[in-house]
Formats: sequence, C-alpha cells, structure tokens
Amino acid sequence: MISKAFYALSLSFVSLFLLAACENEAVIPQAVELTREANGNYCAMIIVDHPGPKAQVHEKDRETPLWFSSVRDALAYLKLPGEAQNVLAFYVHDMGKAQSWEKPQNDGIWVKASEAVYVIESTRRGGMGTRETVPFSKRLAAERFVKKFGGRIVAYGDIPNDYILGDDGEYSDQKQVKRGSQS
Repeated sequence: MISKAFYALSLSFVSLFLLAACENEAVIPQAVELTREANGNYCAMIIVDHPGPKAQVHEKDRETPLWFSSVRDALAYLKLPGEAQNVLAFYVHDMGKAQSWEKPQNDGIWVKASEAVYVIESTRRGGMGTRETVPFSKRLAAERFVKKFGGRIVAYGDIPNDYILGDDGEYSDQKQVKRGSQS
C-alpha cells in the first residue's frame, strides 16, 4: 500500500516537472504590421519603401521581428551559419492577396512561410532588385503569376539552396536586359 506522503511527494514532483516544461515552451508570435519604423536586417533601409514581398522573422528573446526587404534574403538568413538564432516564427507576404507588386499591404496578408508555395526564376525582381522567391498561400494564384511572369512553383522545403544563396549570372548583361522588362 502506497503511503499518503509518498503519493503527495510524487504528485508534487509531477507538478513541478509540468510547470518547468510549460515555462520552457515559447509562445509563437503572430505576424505583425509592417510600419515605416521597420528597417531591413541586411540593408538597414526602410522596408516599406521597397517593392515586392517582404518577410518577418521572430526570434526568442527579441521583442520585435527582424525585417527583410525580400523573401529571398530572409531565406538566406535562415540558412547561413551563425545567423538565425532560436527562430520562433517566419512570415512572408502572400502575393496572391497583394494589391500591387510595388506596394503590398502592410498588414493582413502575412502567411507562415512553411505553408506557402513559391515561384522562383520569374522575371519579377525583389526589394533590392535581385531575383526573388515569391510566396503564395494558394497554388492557383502562383500558377496565374507564372503564366504572366514565368518561373516555376516549388514548396518551401524544395527551394534550391543555390537559388537562395547563389548569384551565378545574376549581374550579367543578359540579366540586366531581363530586369528592364519587369512590367
């Protein structure tokens, strides 16, 4: 027969264990509105002044997200050694809901990056004028974008590392000609 003291002691240990586990769980932050105060993590420029999709990365022990003027830059941040530290959430603009490429809305069109599909290799350029990974919450919207601007659709986990981190031919004369025909 188990004594009441042993039972009470066991219950206390279980309660302490559960309490400790709850304290270690981080609350996943929601996407926040993009404001003029948001500066790019890499470029230190005002994010809302750039065209194309943006990204926000929330990390543990940071009160505000890290902002990126292009989704591709945020993806690079997550892949580069020593950059991303304790990421809690990663959100991107859903360009299927954007009113325009030049100025996507600052709020209400964020989607979890892992839940989006992406168009890569299109003729549209990101916030800093480089190739972009264009996010969509709906595949149909991505397909319409591909018909208009070219490229191919890939899942979050299928975006090639060399597309995110490489720049082979990115600044050649051939790419310069393509940049001029974005409209």
